[in-house]
Amino acid sequence: MSTPRTSPEVCGMGHSMKRKEDPRFIRGKGNYVDDIQLPGMLHMDIVRSPYAHAKIKSINAERALKIPGVLAVITGETLAKYNLHWMPTLMSDTQMVLPTEKVMYQAQEVAAVIATDRYVAADGVEAVEVEYDPLPVVVDPFKALDPSAPILRTDKKDKKDNRIFHWQAGDREATDKAFAEADVVVAQDMYLPRIHVASIETCGCVADFDRVNGKLTVYMTTQAPHAVRTVFALVAGHVGLSEEKIRIISPDIGGGFGGKVPVYPGYVIAVAASVVIGKPVKWVEDRMENLQADSFARDYHIHAELAATKDGTMKALRIKTLADHGYADAAANPSKFPAGLFSICTGSYDLRNAFAEVDGVYTNKAPGGIAYRCSFRVTEAVHCIERITDVLAQQLKMDPAELRMKNFIPPEKFPYKSALGWEYDSGNYPAALRKAMDIAGYEALRKEQAEKRARGELMGIGISSFTEIVGAGPSKQFDILGLKMFDSCEIRVHPTGKAMARFGTKSQGQGHETTYAQIVAEELGIPAAHVQVEEGDTDTAPYGLGTYASRSTPTAGAAGAMAARKIREKAKKIAAHLLECSPDDLVWEPGKFTVKGAPSRSKTIQEIALAAYTNHPQGMEAGLEAVSYYDPPNLTFPFGSYIAVVDIDRGTGAVKVRRFVAVDDCGNIINPMIVDGQIHGGLAMGLAPALLEEISYDENGNITGGSFMDYLLPTAMETPSWETAKTVTPSPHHPFGAKGVGESATVGAPPAIANAVVDALSHVGVRHVDIPVTPEKVWRLLKEKGLAE
Repeated sequence: MSTPRTSPEVCGMGHSMKRKEDPRFIRGKGNYVDDIQLPGMLHMDIVRSPYAHAKIKSINAERALKIPGVLAVITGETLAKYNLHWMPTLMSDTQMVLPTEKVMYQAQEVAAVIATDRYVAADGVEAVEVEYDPLPVVVDPFKALDPSAPILRTDKKDKKDNRIFHWQAGDREATDKAFAEADVVVAQDMYLPRIHVASIETCGCVADFDRVNGKLTVYMTTQAPHAVRTVFALVAGHVGLSEEKIRIISPDIGGGFGGKVPVYPGYVIAVAASVVIGKPVKWVEDRMENLQADSFARDYHIHAELAATKDGTMKALRIKTLADHGYADAAANPSKFPAGLFSICTGSYDLRNAFAEVDGVYTNKAPGGIAYRCSFRVTEAVHCIERITDVLAQQLKMDPAELRMKNFIPPEKFPYKSALGWEYDSGNYPAALRKAMDIAGYEALRKEQAEKRARGELMGIGISSFTEIVGAGPSKQFDILGLKMFDSCEIRVHPTGKAMARFGTKSQGQGHETTYAQIVAEELGIPAAHVQVEEGDTDTAPYGLGTYASRSTPTAGAAGAMAARKIREKAKKIAAHLLECSPDDLVWEPGKFTVKGAPSRSKTIQEIALAAYTNHPQGMEAGLEAVSYYDPPNLTFPFGSYIAVVDIDRGTGAVKVRRFVAVDDCGNIINPMIVDGQIHGGLAMGLAPALLEEISYDENGNITGGSFMDYLLPTAMETPSWETAKTVTPSPHHPFGAKGVGESATVGAPPAIANAVVDALSHVGVRHVDIPVTPEKVWRLLKEKGLAE
């Protein structure tokens, strides 16, 4: 066997050791899929590559198959017999399920072991012998585009380079002209490193094929059950798994944040194993597999330029980006947007000229490009514009708050058409920033900073005034694998006036059960406690595209309101029948219809519901139910202004976030407590990449950040006491004026913290620090500038 550069134990491939002896890596409690127990269920574990790029010379499973309880070892050759060794990604690229010729990244799936017990399966993994022949490794996306670089996707006929796509938006010529005429031009390179969502629950599934009925049921951790069902049908339809015979059940999920949108090879292998063996097969990855092999976020190399007049009026924005997608484009973006919604990069500013371009590149890293609690690359866009805005403020020696106020899109200009083509629905950016400044005591903070700086102390104040773009989306622009990005709701009102509402989304902790029930209750006048919300089962829920990109309330919530309004229209006719009047003579107030001018004559929604099944007008269908597939006319544009205050320890370089003020505007709010919970969680997930999280690779493709030993997450010790507030600017096109909020805080927080750190060091000439802003990075800067103690 070829000798690996790094031993399997070191790079995290030693499964038996870590599962049996190290409790940090046991999948453990709180994994709902892992709690599922079915009669005769088998367990699956996966052999993973210690190499980033290598030919597979041989796979020897003889030792593994001699272990009592090991029933089968599945390889790429096994799946190739059924043409299941490759599968489509959500971006219409292709990805290996199991390799037949070579591996493309460290921790890639090589083979799967099926056994009667999970630990027996792990022992079987250790006993599988794989001989590799190493190949040249490319982990630098810039080097990947060099003409001399090896072509990584040799499976693609006539592929002559490692470029995946080129995307651009805006008017290049007009933007270049504005730059040529500008008084001031600033430029900055910035890198947003590869990170991972690190949900409390890893990915997993239980695949159960019923040979008698020919039906496959899969319990799995997915944010988009219907889309997954369709992907399974596309992958395996040729072997008899047609869509009506596939049922996806997504139970309670311990976090998603975008990482549970894709279809992973482990899911497909488990399904194939269950179909062939005829028994349920469970696969649940451990934490290291989750971090090393599942879809990542970010990995964006950005060059940004901003042009302005001497007085600080922004004139033009120009951005060139290289996006490292790993060995496959396994992002979860809408099909027409390979770079996601990065074109929101003009942000909250009245920029009349802009041009942005992104090139996607293959490298020897895990595939992906999914969101990390953001709407399709919006975090990268916001970080870019908010950092380059502060660079301009520093160049002009202008207060960053003043610069923003000067360049905000005025409230009276909404709806506003951006230079890159978006129509912002509504906004009042000056009000949000002014409120944040008042809460923070901005002027007093600047005075305190000056006093501390005079004493040699390092204090920084950072602002992020962001605009997000969510609620994907309008069918004329938005689809995934051709599936239009509408969403759905089916409401049934029972004879006793209680209701069931089923949605095409899937909660991972956002509180859909509460929010959706309140929407239906508000529209129909039925108490929220009497509205049963269901989602996540493709056999019962209407078809929908799932929960991600803050689309649940803007799309499915809207579908709920529209379905309820359909029911209310029918209820009006039944009420008119019961009250022996014309429907035009009825007035709706929450929970009942009343005859105009005769308030004593009324029928409650509960009375109407009973009549819908017992005393409805002749010629009318019985029952009181409706379905809505909501196709939004536009996206929604939540926004906010955040202010971070940091202190830097000159002895260690440690950054402490002393205060953080977050003012959000998500339109009309349904449940304030749920909104606050979303913002608090989002702020913690925004602090994480700003200060801690990063996955990196050495030149041989070995992973750093592949376990919780070196992939750091924030705890209560690192997070400040968040100071939150709201402004309310309803969306004019949404049925009840909501915009979505689940990801805003994760989008807005990182640049606020990064700007605060740079602000603390700006007096000694520091203009930029890439995130995560680690103590080591800061200490090196302090030493370079003569400030280290």
